[in-house]
Amino acid sequence: MATISFPTRLRALAAEQPNVAAVSCAGTTLTRSALQSSATRLARELRGHGVGSGDYVTVALPNSTDWFVAYLACWILGAVPQPTSAKLPARELAALVELAESKVVIGAPESAVALLPDEIVHLPLGHVPDPAVSDNPLPDAVSPAWKAPTSGGSTGRPKLIVSGDPAIYDLDAPLPFELQPDGCLVMPGPLYHNGPGVWACQALLAGNHVVLLPKFDAAATLDAIETHRGDVVYMVPTMMKRILRLEPDVRLGFDLSSLRIVWHLAEPCPAWLKQEWIDWLGAERIYELYAGTEAQAVTIITGTEWLEHRGSVGRVTTGEMKICDEDGTDLPVGEQGEVWMRSNRDTPTYKYVGAEAKVLEGGWESLGDIGWFDTDGYLYLGDRVADMILSGGANIYPAEVEAALNEHPLVESCAVIGLPNDDRGSDVHAIVQAIDIADGDLLEFLADRLATYKMPRSFEYVTQPLRDDAGKVRRSALRAERLQS
Repeated sequence: MATISFPTRLRALAAEQPNVAAVSCAGTTLTRSALQSSATRLARELRGHGVGSGDYVTVALPNSTDWFVAYLACWILGAVPQPTSAKLPARELAALVELAESKVVIGAPESAVALLPDEIVHLPLGHVPDPAVSDNPLPDAVSPAWKAPTSGGSTGRPKLIVSGDPAIYDLDAPLPFELQPDGCLVMPGPLYHNGPGVWACQALLAGNHVVLLPKFDAAATLDAIETHRGDVVYMVPTMMKRILRLEPDVRLGFDLSSLRIVWHLAEPCPAWLKQEWIDWLGAERIYELYAGTEAQAVTIITGTEWLEHRGSVGRVTTGEMKICDEDGTDLPVGEQGEVWMRSNRDTPTYKYVGAEAKVLEGGWESLGDIGWFDTDGYLYLGDRVADMILSGGANIYPAEVEAALNEHPLVESCAVIGLPNDDRGSDVHAIVQAIDIADGDLLEFLADRLATYKMPRSFEYVTQPLRDDAGKVRRSALRAERLQS
């Protein structure tokens, strides 16, 4: 196995083709050589602020070429990039910086900076290293962890998920995610989330042109694929739905002939939505992946396989998975229970900072998902244990109700939670982003799609999206807000 550091890999790509586009966003493009130059200057500046091997640097930047400059600068020093959203509440962002013990924070808003200790250096949004600083290569270094993203999970409590993989590139390994040399990845998702960050970094290391959207826009995503001849695109079902809601003459007016692979992950994909994408682009282009940021185990399914195992998220391709009841006893094929995962590597795939893993004897870990396997080894998911609603003795999974609601053409987004009921234990409460729709219309629409006991007992209408651009929703936080009010 021939391995080199991430910085060495990217320097080699720049030396081979210095003027090839590396990253583009919002009309700005950095060539491979320009990315190297900017990142090296920033690395020298970070080193001047005391950043060295193994130190964390919090990167609170939006999707931009600057995000990649910051990441590469960290790798050049052997430091660990710790991405987070600048839109987090100031106290939560400051708490993450404290967890990471970061020496430098890049791009955080002033409200969060005001809460940080004085010794932490802050480089504001738009910061550019002094062009007079040398961009000559620094000594080679290897980050002990190539990323350390954050997660609030279903509990809403932030934690760091530090990768168990150092920033080492295997020259002999096949390219991941069906990437091809000299390809183009279109990334509409926010890079501070693990999935978008992983796909984008791996595409960069593969020598791809990474085309970022500043934020998700349905038409702009299709335009980016057409303009840059994107061959791989990363999606979450929320994005897929919004693209389908474009007027047909708009959606079908883009040339997507270059597109080979549509990856979707990060949230449950309703069967009707996946079927529409298969009907539009062809089953061979649609790929789904299921895993946690922790990466103990992974399942993958192609659209062709999905047509034969409708609703599945695929077979295990990395690590191991099994289904257990609430006592930790293994369940047979077809029975629903908690999904447990185990890595078959010799080294850990991750470590938590600020949390403890949920474990069973033998090294099995759970992310809290419910699921079952069919006789062919394909996994099907229900929902998260923490989000399940127990009403009148029946288990109701919010994702199933949300999938039915999302089929309605006037529903932009939704979230389903359980609210206390003295008689039944909990009632299903639907929070819906929609305009000009009535409870009666929704109940009539849902009557053909849900059993009576799964129907929402109450509706609430909002004007803001309930999922972010990564498809994430914190049901626990939504429930807590409503209980307080």
